[in-house]
Amino acid sequence: MRRRTFDALVSVAGLVLAAVLAVAGGLLLWGHSFVDGQVSSQLTAQKIVFPAANSPAIKAPEFAAMRQYAGQTMTTGAQAQVYADHFIANHLKEIGGGQTYAQLSGKALAQPNNTKLAAQVDAMFKGTTLRGMLLNAYAFWKMGQIALWAAIVSFIGAGLLLILSALGFYHARRAGPTAEIMAGPVTDDSVTTSA
Repeated sequence: MRRRTFDALVSVAGLVLAAVLAVAGGLLLWGHSFVDGQVSSQLTAQKIVFPAANSPAIKAPEFAAMRQYAGQTMTTGAQAQVYADHFIANHLKEIGGGQTYAQLSGKALAQPNNTKLAAQVDAMFKGTTLRGMLLNAYAFWKMGQIALWAAIVSFIGAGLLLILSALGFYHARRAGPTAEIMAGPVTDDSVTTSA
């Protein structure tokens, strides 16, 4: 195969791959923007505010992670995860005495007249539900962050392929018109040796 033909084919393939990566990067960037916007608007609408830094609500050591967002309104998935895992989860442990909603609910079904247990189950249900919703927001936010990084990698890959394709076209123009790729050693049948 001629060197020019090979270089041109490889360069065109590089351009096609660059276009695919650029489109993928665009779609990933759009996905990130959509997810980030949805999570932010949904969390902002809830008007959840982290307790102030000097609040007794986050004074205990198990609430240490909450202090980085003290006084802020929840707007990001990272904040939702901290609130769910370091505020609600700690309160649920206290309310449930270390038992889960499912465990307490089973006991409440066996004791239908126990109003104190019913109130405990109700509080656990509400807390567990809110925690689950916040962790879902965190999961979607994290997927959006991954999409952002994937978009960046796609754009970098597209840029590199464009550069390599341009170099391939440049090399194809410099190659001799009869240059072959992977040609065997040149032999001259016209030269004969005499003994």
